[in-house]
Parts: sequence; C-alpha cells; structure tokens
Amino acid sequence: MKVRASVLTRIGATRPYSVSRPLEVEELELDGPGPREVLLKVHAAGLCHSDLSAIDGTRPAERTPLPMILGHEAAGEVLEVGAGVTDLKPGDRVVTTFVPSCGHCVSCMEGRPALCEPAPRFSAGGVLATGGTRFRRGSRTIHHYVGVAGFAEMTVMVRDSLVKIDDDVAFESAALFGCAVLTGVGAVLNTARIRAGDSVAVIGLGGVGLSALLGARMAGAFPIVAVDPSDEKLRLALDLGASLAVRSDSPDAVARIRDSTEGGVHYAFETAGATQALDIAYRVTRRGGTTVVAGLPAGNLQAPFSHASLVAEERTVKGSYFGSCVPVRDLPRLIRAYRLGQLPVDRITGATVRLEEMNEAFDTLAAGTALRQVLVPA
Repeated sequence: MKVRASVLTRIGATRPYSVSRPLEVEELELDGPGPREVLLKVHAAGLCHSDLSAIDGTRPAERTPLPMILGHEAAGEVLEVGAGVTDLKPGDRVVTTFVPSCGHCVSCMEGRPALCEPAPRFSAGGVLATGGTRFRRGSRTIHHYVGVAGFAEMTVMVRDSLVKIDDDVAFESAALFGCAVLTGVGAVLNTARIRAGDSVAVIGLGGVGLSALLGARMAGAFPIVAVDPSDEKLRLALDLGASLAVRSDSPDAVARIRDSTEGGVHYAFETAGATQALDIAYRVTRRGGTTVVAGLPAGNLQAPFSHASLVAEERTVKGSYFGSCVPVRDLPRLIRAYRLGQLPVDRITGATVRLEEMNEAFDTLAAGTALRQVLVPA
C-alpha cells in the first residue's frame, strides 16, 4: 500500500532545519502486517528530544541505518492484524511503546520490561522485533525508529509494542502517554516511589519534566520546585501545581531552592538530559535524598557530582529509563487518572503540525521554548 512519511535522510545536518531539511516527505510502499504484527493508522505522534537526538547525532548509540522514519510516541487506530494477534481488532485505539519487550529475558521476567535485553539490538538495526522492515522506496529499505516509525500516515508494529486504550481519549493527548507521560510520571511513581509530603524539584520542563511535575502533584508531593530557563514554562508549571519556579540560569538558583526547602529536596528529577541540569539536580538534593536521572544525554557526557558527598551524605543517584514502567500495567492506570482530571496532559500539549512542517517543528523543539508538539499526519 502507499503511505506518506517524514523520512530522515541525513544525520548531523546544520540548523536551522528549515533550511538544511534533513527530513523529507516521501511516498513509500508499506507491506501489510505479518505474524504478531499490526497495521496502524497513526492519528497523532509527539515530537520528542530523542527524535531530535537522532537528527543531530548527539546519541550515536541510537543511529539506526538511514534512511529511517522517526517517531516513537504515537497513538492510532488498528486497521489490520496479522496471524496470531487475537486481542486487538480493526477499530481499536492504541498507544505505542518504544521498547518491544520480549517477555522472556531476565529483565522482562523480573517485571522490568523497559530493560528488555534483546530490544536494543532491534532498535539499533532499525528493524522490527519480528525481523526486517516493512517500508520501502522502490528497492531501497526504509528503517523503523525503535520499532515504531510514528512519523507516517500508517505504520506496522509488533503487537507487544501496543497498548489498547479507551475510545473516548483524544489521539493528540493519548500520544503523549507513549513516552513523555510514562517516562515522567513513571520516574516519580515507579522509580522514586515518592510519598505524600515529600519535597520534589524537577529540572527541565519539556514533555517529560512537565509530566514528572504532574506526577509529583498527583502523588501529593510538597513543595514542588520547577526549574527551567524558560519563563513561559515556569509560569505554566506554577499553574500546574508547582510551589516555586526558579530559572535554571540564575546564579543563585541552587541557593534559592535549598533555602526554600530547608536544605534541599527529598527527590530531584533531572529531565533535560544535560550536564548542567544534573549538576543542579544533585546540588539541590538534601542529605539522604535521591537524585533521579530521567533525561537521556549525549553519549560522551560524564556525571558531575561529588564522590565524597555521595558517601558522607548518604545520597542516592538513580537512573530511570522509560519511567521504570510496565506499559500494560501503567498506561491504563495513567489514562484513568487523566480521565478523572488528576493528570491534565492536555495542558502540556502544544501545537499540532503536518508532515510538511516537521523540519520547522524540530527547529522549534531545539529552541527549548515550545510545549509538546504533535504531528497529525493526515
């Protein structure tokens, strides 16, 4: 079948992308779903910093072969199912997940599917966990980004990478649950397991950071400190329940946070994927507290914290990948919280864009001022 998609043709193109145009809209051939696969009509796909990292090449480990279709945070409608798929049917609404857990490795069997051991091999090869690719342009293969390839009108995915949702959830909001919400809220609820009354700081107010803030509010954290260089995002954070907003580029940012939280917060969440953000997060964590690192940085960056304080102050530094989540367990719970008004994801959803506007949209994302932009392919 014919399908239009935004295809990444070059890594490391200079900005502005509106001029260099590393993403090109192309008409491709898409094969139907094979065994354990699903053909999905993509209704919405969020633009994430992980996609930007694939474009600018800052995380070489994620350089899947070119050309490839980015997009790992999406929601859509099932059009067709392959052999062996019995629990989804045409018309079902689903959210994508970008870790196709095998269910059989040690991590999966321990209930940690985000750390599935075979998954990185498929992602690095730009292929589905069932093997091979489904997009092509003539005789040339077009690769899938982390098994999703959401920046297309339709895509084929492995059944295990889809979670069914309720029919009354808007696609533009549902898409954010596939990465930003699961990662940010999951870091708070699953990785840190904060309790009501714990003090929290969130450093970096992108989609993941704002989701972490919403998760902290839902869990009853107090106070909640929001940290970012954008005044607009800080104002939104206050509207969403933050107790204090601090510019990350302020010379007295750390002192202000420590003074206002009686020596530092119980939990600091670094969600920007930047060394400066991690430095702030560690320095505003109180003695005996925990710094949770949820932002993926460039591969060559090193952690900036003090070895001595880690020991003498009994600190904990903990990584959080994909919110330490179990998607089939957590995503329905978070959707339920959203429907009850406890998780206002609509408030962190920004402009919608078309396939033809993707280069300009990633310029906006790189500038760091926009809320979560959402591609509506058709």
